[in-house]
Amino acid sequence: MFSYNYLCVFTLFKKEVHRFLKVGIQTVIGPAISSLLFLAVFSLALGRSVNQINNVNLSEFIAPGLIMMTMLQNSFANAASSIGQAKFQGNIVDILMSPLSDFELAAGYILGAVARGLICGLVTFFGILFFVPLSVYSYSALFFYSLMGCMMMGSMGVMVGIWADKWDQQQGITNFIVLPLTFLSGTFYSISRLPEFWQNFALFNPFFYNIDGLRYAFIGQSDSELLSGAIILLILNVCLFFLCYFMFKEGYKLKS
Repeated sequence: MFSYNYLCVFTLFKKEVHRFLKVGIQTVIGPAISSLLFLAVFSLALGRSVNQINNVNLSEFIAPGLIMMTMLQNSFANAASSIGQAKFQGNIVDILMSPLSDFELAAGYILGAVARGLICGLVTFFGILFFVPLSVYSYSALFFYSLMGCMMMGSMGVMVGIWADKWDQQQGITNFIVLPLTFLSGTFYSISRLPEFWQNFALFNPFFYNIDGLRYAFIGQSDSELLSGAIILLILNVCLFFLCYFMFKEGYKLKS
């Protein structure tokens, strides 16, 4: 059913990495600076009135959410823009005609998105360290939730890149789905302070489990049951990956 030509997957992965590193100021440094600006704005605006959230300093509570937000958005953007650009320029056929199976195509694009997400997260983390004394509470949680978040959004980016027929559609998904779900997932607040309706709403938002898990990796506190969130993310990522695979297999909006 599946092919496991690791060299082909690595070649596509390397192409994706080289693609975003060529414009690293825009794709890596820019998102990190944006996250630092968010941290500065919230710290300056709320620092005097809200010193702590759940007995954790405001900046230390917000920082992990910003790191995950950066990883999620950039993983999505990498896959969606790469496939979208290839489609709109008409050179997606070069990729489809290469000796890559549908499974390898999905894996290569998603791994490239994961790489960008992780690199952006790492750069953001080091930038935040200049202002916030972050320390890692759980390395296993740090690795798991970083990987799950980047895979989730990389898979979504692949699906949107295949589905979208023009840039406006891609941007619409970013503006009306990705950004709202990111901001409503506890990036800047604890959902324990929300009314019951919005707490329940957050539990249906997969972005929340990534942000909550990464926050636990740094401060040792979470707003949800970590095991349940981890299982949800594992199942979701498997489903999203196979949706990407089947979209390539069926040639949805790729082959005519």
